[in-house]
Amino acid sequence: MAEHEHVRVAVIGSGFGGLGAAVRLRREGITDFVVLERADSVGGTWRDNSYPGCACDVPSHLYSFSFAPNPDWPRTFSGQRHIRSYLEHVTDLFGLRRHIRFDSEVKLMSWDAENLRWNIETTRGSLSADVVVSATGPLSDPKTPEIPGLESFPGKVFHSARWDHDYDLRGKRVAMVGTGASAIQIVPAIQREVGRLTLFQRTPPWVMPRVDRAISGAERWLHRSVPFTTQLRRGLLWGIRELQVQAFTKHPDELGMVEQLARRNMARAIKDPALRAKLTPDYRIGCKRILLSSEYYPALAKPNVDVVASGLSEIRGSTVVAADGTEVEVDAIIFGTGFHVTDMPIAERVVGAEGVTLAESWKSGMQVLRGAAAAGFPNWMTIIGPNTGLGNSSMILMIESQLNYMADYLRQLDVLGVPPGPQGTGGGRTALDARPAAVEDWNRKVQERMKRTVWNTGGCTSWYLDASGRNTTIWPGTTSEFRRATRRVDLGEYEVLRKPGAKGVGVGAGVKKADEPARAAKRSARATDESAPAHASGAQQSEGTV
Repeated sequence: MAEHEHVRVAVIGSGFGGLGAAVRLRREGITDFVVLERADSVGGTWRDNSYPGCACDVPSHLYSFSFAPNPDWPRTFSGQRHIRSYLEHVTDLFGLRRHIRFDSEVKLMSWDAENLRWNIETTRGSLSADVVVSATGPLSDPKTPEIPGLESFPGKVFHSARWDHDYDLRGKRVAMVGTGASAIQIVPAIQREVGRLTLFQRTPPWVMPRVDRAISGAERWLHRSVPFTTQLRRGLLWGIRELQVQAFTKHPDELGMVEQLARRNMARAIKDPALRAKLTPDYRIGCKRILLSSEYYPALAKPNVDVVASGLSEIRGSTVVAADGTEVEVDAIIFGTGFHVTDMPIAERVVGAEGVTLAESWKSGMQVLRGAAAAGFPNWMTIIGPNTGLGNSSMILMIESQLNYMADYLRQLDVLGVPPGPQGTGGGRTALDARPAAVEDWNRKVQERMKRTVWNTGGCTSWYLDASGRNTTIWPGTTSEFRRATRRVDLGEYEVLRKPGAKGVGVGAGVKKADEPARAAKRSARATDESAPAHASGAQQSEGTV
């Protein structure tokens, strides 16, 4: 990186969120930005997860950007290879490579209150930015449980998101730990080649059939020749899922019929009553992520597969021991144990205006304003932030809504301050900091709506919940509601920070000078703002509410 490099926007990550942000920046006429990527290629979770059988459980035409439709998806549910190829195509189509800094993992980013900008340290050097858009995603850092004796296991150990393709599984005795979305794809993919496969299951998932098929050449020709048909297909897929939302968010009892379909899916493949009992969940379907597979149950019924209805508790040499006392000799352990979702490691590396990290700010639970902005972290936004996850539809829809919010955020900064010039001259003179009262109000309403959802009432413990049992992951509404809620930035929900000498449009209460002592200014501003009206004088109100 160039010495003392400064950019208007720094985007962290090059998965769907980061690439989407980069495309939107260019479409807004902003070219002074970089995308910082810790790996050597784009793709995010679709680059990192390359395990056998890896595929998406959202239909292909819905799991793609609306501004970059793909008429040539080969299957109704695409595999990892094709999704990663699609992201490479988007990168080239929109000329993003010149903005991407590969092998540039962010080690620390800290807010410079005097200059109203972020100072960023990466593995390849330092830079500063007026605005940071964090698109690291919740499925980026694998979680491996701490199991006594694991460090002394003599065989092979790896996580599903860090698959070792050099290790030959043929004939091996393999322990698969976990029964999440990755595990139900891995099990049937490796069952045929391993000598023996033992699945350690703490909680059985609900599994529905995956109605996947090849998309015919005629269909693809039609989508290429008549682009409207691609939009129509996408719209139908979206509409069906929007209609399903109320069952998850307001009427969980209606999901009983779906449970019956899942039970029939199991009964077709699992004839042994004892095994069927092990695999039958005791919670309402939808409480944990509903999984899609037509091959998982048939694989579990094979003679070289054992199901242990208990989690892994200890390892003694090459013997793995379950919590129920079951002991199994294995050559390899594969962890399909998920990711750091409610305790994202990136939060430890973001230091805000008060000198505390984002992780410290979130010690009682993650919370942001409209899925994007955290109080005390000016000009910092996150894509796929807290309470933006979905239980039944495509996250690309949520990402695009957040890109709308990001674009308006940058427009508001332009109106309020001086347009940025080269190498930061004239830029970084204005910042927006989410008001604590606005963040708390937004999250109070989200959590109130969450109380009656299946994710909170279904009787399960899932990765949607944080350590205190609070659901900080899922959005308790439709994607349409979220799009309305993030259509525009409401300046009444923000404090406006200015650098001395900056000229711009005033917005009333909340404007602070950056040359005041940072901590004192922050305390004073918050004391005033928490008693201020919900909408500052002259501020534009957003069209959507929780």
